[in-house]
Amino acid sequence: MTQRITIGLQASRPLALRLRDAQLESLNAARGGEAWQGLEAEDGSVRLNLAHVLWVRTESDEHRVGFGIASSG
Repeated sequence: MTQRITIGLQASRPLALRLRDAQLESLNAARGGEAWQGLEAEDGSVRLNLAHVLWVRTESDEHRVGFGIASSG
């Protein structure tokens, strides 16, 4: 299965990727280190310096319809 993630980096804009579960698990296991991590995303390869990774957000793949929550009343 593929998941959408966003990686926050020091002194750079967040990086959005689609990763397979195994790649995401590998990234999460390596976080906090100071090595380089290679990732195979759907649209290409990425190498990250783990010392510069501030956060990783995993987005749910829920299907959403519309533009927001409808207000009642």
